Amino acid sequence: MPITRIAIGAPGEASRPDAIKAAFAEFFSMLIFVFAGEGSGMAFNKMTDNGSSTPSGLVAAALAHAFALFVAVSVGANISGGHVNPAVTFGAFIGGNITFFRSILYWIAQLLGSVVACWLLKFATGGMETSAFSLSSNMSAWNAVILEIVMTFGLVYTVYATAVDPRKGNVGIVAPIAIGFIVGANILAGGAFDGASMNPAVSFGPAVVSWTWTNHWVYWLGPMAGAAIAAIVYDNIFIGEPTHQPLPSNEF
Repeated sequence: MPITRIAIGAPGEASRPDAIKAAFAEFFSMLIFVFAGEGSGMAFNKMTDNGSSTPSGLVAAALAHAFALFVAVSVGANISGGHVNPAVTFGAFIGGNITFFRSILYWIAQLLGSVVACWLLKFATGGMETSAFSLSSNMSAWNAVILEIVMTFGLVYTVYATAVDPRKGNVGIVAPIAIGFIVGANILAGGAFDGASMNPAVSFGPAVVSWTWTNHWVYWLGPMAGAAIAAIVYDNIFIGEPTHQPLPSNEF
């Protein structure tokens, strides 16, 4: 049984109308998600005199990200699959559900969506800071990498179980709800330690706008590794060779 089912695709995919539409869908979904998620933290800071690191701030962040991701995945699901995360796209690529060249297009759109959302927030709030992700005082970079791996594993495993598995049936809005819930729950678990990114694009936008890159590599290595592990585990154990069929590009 193969460990992965990766597909490279062709460079010409980037010019196909359906791929371009999918990239735009990822861009707007990411913009919606980051604007609401990052913006909620900025609003909480404004109302509480920089109290986003308090327990109530953590709960507010978890709820805002869960709700925003539910919407962002839902609005993009029928066009791009609603990845809204380079790590999710990477997990889909590892499982053979999206080609390498289409993945690159998604990654570019996702990163741009996050950067634009953070620039819009900074402009709309009169120059308020879009804070980059950072580690708490008792966390080492490698502690944070492990935390990001585990949290992103849970996220991508959920994506596979509810959206990718060909035996999932007609789950309707269950997949976006489950994906939003696991992200919200993981923020409650890991937010106090490293911000609980699980998403390189979510970390990238604030880092660009604030031009803060300390330990930024953590928020790439951890999520990408966690996504790859989840894809390999779910694809090989639960989907398997007999039933696996790569999903059409307009589904995921």
